[in-house]
Amino acid sequence: MKPIIRILSYLKHFPWHIGLNIFFNLLHIVFNLGSYVMIVPFVELLFGLGDVPVEEPAFSLDQEGLTGWAFWHLHQYRDTWGLWKCLTVIAGGYLAFSFLSNLFRYLALFFLDAVRNGLIEYLRNDLYHHITILPVGYFNRKRRGDLISRMSNDLADIEWSIVSTLQMLVISPINVIVFSATLIFISWRLFVLFLIVLPGGVWLISKIGKSLKRNSQIGQTRLGQVFAILEESLAGLRAIKAFGHEDGMTKRFKATNEEYARTMVKVARRREISSPLSEILGTLALVIILIVGGSWVIGGHIVPSVFIFFVIIFARLIPPIQSIVKAYNSLQKGSASAVRFLEVLDADEMITEKPEAVVMPPFSTAIELRSTGFHFADGIPILQDINLRIEKGQTVAIVGPSGAGKSTLVDLLPRFQDITSGDIIVDGHSIQDLNIDSLRRQFAIVSQNCILFNDTVANNIAFGSALYDTEAIKAAASVANAAEFIETLPQGYETAIGDRGITLSGGQRQRLSIARAVLRNAPILILDEATSALDSESEQAVQRGLDALMQGRTCIVIAHRLSTIRHANLIVVLEKGHIVESGTHNQLLVNNGLYKKLVDMQSFA
Repeated sequence: MKPIIRILSYLKHFPWHIGLNIFFNLLHIVFNLGSYVMIVPFVELLFGLGDVPVEEPAFSLDQEGLTGWAFWHLHQYRDTWGLWKCLTVIAGGYLAFSFLSNLFRYLALFFLDAVRNGLIEYLRNDLYHHITILPVGYFNRKRRGDLISRMSNDLADIEWSIVSTLQMLVISPINVIVFSATLIFISWRLFVLFLIVLPGGVWLISKIGKSLKRNSQIGQTRLGQVFAILEESLAGLRAIKAFGHEDGMTKRFKATNEEYARTMVKVARRREISSPLSEILGTLALVIILIVGGSWVIGGHIVPSVFIFFVIIFARLIPPIQSIVKAYNSLQKGSASAVRFLEVLDADEMITEKPEAVVMPPFSTAIELRSTGFHFADGIPILQDINLRIEKGQTVAIVGPSGAGKSTLVDLLPRFQDITSGDIIVDGHSIQDLNIDSLRRQFAIVSQNCILFNDTVANNIAFGSALYDTEAIKAAASVANAAEFIETLPQGYETAIGDRGITLSGGQRQRLSIARAVLRNAPILILDEATSALDSESEQAVQRGLDALMQGRTCIVIAHRLSTIRHANLIVVLEKGHIVESGTHNQLLVNNGLYKKLVDMQSFA
């Protein structure tokens, strides 16, 4: 139940709405019970089944005293006003109670709707914010389709399985308490007969609930796998078609989808059996009460109209009990989704900021890595004992074979990942002591997989820049060698470029990414294989933009094509997470080490 309690803890944001919901629910139940109370005088007037005392009995709060006093007055009114007038008054009272009961029920739901939708809004906002502050490495080990499933399907399941049961969780227990108290007041002996059947029903329903939770967890996991395959297929559609693997991927998807469907059939069958089971148990208790209570009526131990009222109230007790059973099973199903949802929300691999973090002024001196190391949670080292100093204004290139740790190294500088050993010093401050936002404002990044959004050209260039105007955007585009192609677009800078810039070529997307970095005007520039995926013509256009962007900045370049970094001030060669050599292009060629081998391989290619 802990995941459910965590979800319901968000109710603290809605104290007034919840208070009003409970208040109107109480009024609804009181007037609902009052409408059933009106049945007793109606039956008594029509059939006169009770023995009416000759003299007015003393008023008392026990069942027999209250019934005798009420019946005496009821028959006095009938004798004075006549039967039809009394029946009309009772019918009017019944309608009034029914109207007020339903009015207050609507008002209770009116305030609950704001709670239900607001709670989901808080959950969705918290999850999205948490996702944005998790380190990049977290998503390298998670399938995006599964994460999307947790934010969409699991959250929807939480809404319908947990949040939508709030009304049942409030009104049904109160109904059971009020109706049970009424039944005890009428005849506690008859109520005890119902309690004899109750323990067996509770045991059966709890067994069903545990099975429901277990299968729901399996189902939500398999739904995440379905979404993961779908996301991978959409991203790799070209490869699927190119290798003629449509049938293979379809079979894989069908197999996973079939497993999910089979699991959800089990969930549905276990969920649906609880309601008829509770109704059968309730009917069994009702039959016992009818038999035993009927014998008591015949023996004169209970007034017939009161017994009829008991049976009606008992019959009305069964639906809220069924609602509680349904709510319990819904909570068990929703608990499985809550566990998956909270796994992401509770991921503790966050980049944390110290309370006394220093706001970093513009970069002015040097970046220094001192015995820096990094490994993921599994303990496998990615970088070890990295010692490197990057002076302001230098261009430092990082090269090495695939998997050497190049991208991980540059991810450590703006704290996309946190170091696990050693330190990184920027202008004399450990980056652990710096305000994260002020640290990241020092960096502009252009990567191989440039990230663009389904928005206009202008908004993509201005992304992340708080203050900008049209002229500044155009100037940045001009520096990035992008202005010419932008002006040929249908709406120029206001042209929407589609999901991930799908309507643009690779070179055009890269130049927009460079324009964004130009507008950011950060003192440190990270180029992560920015031209490696481009053809020669596009590379030349992009390289001109990069050359303009690099002027006057400290540049850290991850290079696949070594010909682009021969003029770097310093070239650092990584292999298996270690710096194996460093120097200028000419120095490294003379050393005849790994760098020379990489250059020779590219020259041969």
